[in-house]
Amino acid sequence: MDMTRAAGGEVVEGGGARRVTVLGATGSIGRATLDLIAAAPEGRYDVQALVANGNAAALAEAARRVRARLAVVADEAALPALREALAGTGIATAAGAEAVVEAATMPSDWTMAGIVGAAGLAPTLAAVAQGGIVAIANKECLVCAGAALMARAEAAGTVLLPVDSEHNAIFQASDSAGREGIERIVLTASGGPFWGWSLAEMSRATAAQAVAHPVWRMGAKISVDSATMMNKGLEVIEAAHLFRLPEERIGVLVHRQALVHGLVYYADGSVIATLAPPDMHTPIAHTLGWPRRIGLAMPRLDLAAAGSLTFEAPDETRFPALGLARAALRAGGTAPAVLNAANEVAVRLFLDGRIGFLSIAGLIEAVLARAGTSAAEDLDTVLAADRDARRIAGEEVRSFA
Repeated sequence: MDMTRAAGGEVVEGGGARRVTVLGATGSIGRATLDLIAAAPEGRYDVQALVANGNAAALAEAARRVRARLAVVADEAALPALREALAGTGIATAAGAEAVVEAATMPSDWTMAGIVGAAGLAPTLAAVAQGGIVAIANKECLVCAGAALMARAEAAGTVLLPVDSEHNAIFQASDSAGREGIERIVLTASGGPFWGWSLAEMSRATAAQAVAHPVWRMGAKISVDSATMMNKGLEVIEAAHLFRLPEERIGVLVHRQALVHGLVYYADGSVIATLAPPDMHTPIAHTLGWPRRIGLAMPRLDLAAAGSLTFEAPDETRFPALGLARAALRAGGTAPAVLNAANEVAVRLFLDGRIGFLSIAGLIEAVLARAGTSAAEDLDTVLAADRDARRIAGEEVRSFA
């Protein structure tokens, strides 16, 4: 990955605190980040701002726990509850979309971009424009506006560090090598809960079965994405931007044990893989301490206990979402934004019981066919494509209900 270390991103020496902001503080990534911050020695981190959607109680508890300077909810209706919960603490409060973006622009050395969905686009782009280090956990930013985000990071001298376990693994395996020596990279996939299922069995899959991931503990939406393998397709698009590689040089392997998270193939024939237990605290800790490593109290990987490690090629016949994502990446422009929006709608419809599991990919394909592609020139264009795709999905769902 091409990176320039920003002055704001340096680890502060002499006992100074690293200023941090967490966007998406009450989600799974945000909570894991705050676990690490709370467990750190006194004075290691100075939390500038915590941002959440609307869970005022959880946000207030987190703000008190890490002594944040500011707590922000996107949902303005949640502001009174947040103010009441933080009364007398000295922690400032704010609410609304503009306040979220303002929080993202506060002077910070390190920002966790963990707001899920299209709502994370504007604040993440704002954080990237400030310089320093931005830990990217929001898929939508790179999928929908990857070119704009990378250009903004380069202009600001921002260090982008991937938080997804697969991209973080690739980064770790290539951090000390020049990009020119990389032949290709491979992202691993667990295969989700339906890997061994037939199409007939998957046609009857329920939402409860889809969210019961065999390895990772995640939210409902990303769990369904894992079940369809759309998450891996989105990660291929992310990797193309992060590591500046064409689609054909980004591979995927199904690795059911979820211990090998990524592999880098080099021009001299060597392969470097990154292994770790399936726990998001590890990649988050890597980005939080970068360019150094911080201690993490968790069970170590025991390969003898793990036994064998297996790898399989993905089956795009039973899991067509991966192929749809690759096609959107090749099409470029707004196609990935359309793909992402259509997927969000389709997953919600499936979780609500309005379409079957196999109809998720079918609906996405129908939306892609109708929406067309234009140049993704700016955020407004991307957001317009997102809205259009959601409208089309709402119309096309009649064919799949």
